[in-house]
Amino acid sequence: MNKAEFIELFAEQNKISVKVAEAIVNSILDTMVNALAQHVRIEIRGFGSFKIKEYKSYEGRNPKTGENIKVKEKLVPFFKMSKICKNNLIKENV
Repeated sequence: MNKAEFIELFAEQNKISVKVAEAIVNSILDTMVNALAQHVRIEIRGFGSFKIKEYKSYEGRNPKTGENIKVKEKLVPFFKMSKICKNNLIKENV
């Protein structure tokens, strides 16, 4: 499901216009992006948590050439699903 499909489904389920749904979804996502940019952990109970992981630089290897390379330090978004969400997914797939 992409963002546009999500917005349409959200609008339909909440009986609101697509424009209002889009504004709500964009506001939520913008708030989350801004929080993560400030390294603030986001926790949504029953769904999961988002945080930024910091990786220090390290020596890596180019898989094509086998040459050693230095990988720069980086920030990576990380999502951890809640136990409730995991259990619901397992029940639905059984």
